[in-house]
Amino acid sequence: MLKIADPMWLSKLFIGLVKILIGASPRWLGSVPSPTQRIYFANHSSHLDTIAIWSALPPDLRTNTRPVAAADYWNRGAVRKFIASKVLNVVFIERIKSKAKADPLLPLMNALNEGNSLIIFPEGTRNEQALPNQFKAGLFHLAEHFPNVELIPVYLENLHRCMPKGTFFPVPLICTVRFGKKLVRNTDESKVVFLERARNAVMELA
Repeated sequence: MLKIADPMWLSKLFIGLVKILIGASPRWLGSVPSPTQRIYFANHSSHLDTIAIWSALPPDLRTNTRPVAAADYWNRGAVRKFIASKVLNVVFIERIKSKAKADPLLPLMNALNEGNSLIIFPEGTRNEQALPNQFKAGLFHLAEHFPNVELIPVYLENLHRCMPKGTFFPVPLICTVRFGKKLVRNTDESKVVFLERARNAVMELA
């Protein structure tokens, strides 16, 4: 018998609600859905970003694609924690310094070592503007340690207007999830150059 707390049922419900409220229609521009291990990196403007990208992926890719999300937000409250851990299979990171481990990237590296793909937001926090702020160093270090994992830029259109920072309920708008072409890290480029190139790859999809 199907239970309301069943993760499979909840994931279908979640995706259905996302499609009704914001659409989250995928647009593959320069890349195609693939089981290849990837890091999807995107602009970040609302709490719906994680769910929008995850919902836009084909069902067979969602199974092994884990969003990276802040523990202090997604662990707050039983319902939110259940959704994050049982439905989205989130990789939690600590933003509160007193709780953070010596290497905050360790949970992400563990997930990649296990063969998972990741969804990350290199800005580190939400941004109220349509275009992303400067990227933090995490994406560079992951690309450096995992050179065989594909880097796919993603641009979320309209999410900053659908559920901006400080709001609790989404405004119904049609939002698009644009997946760009693979970004290749040059082994001799600096962290600053790579991060700016990665940011530009997201902005080019806007």
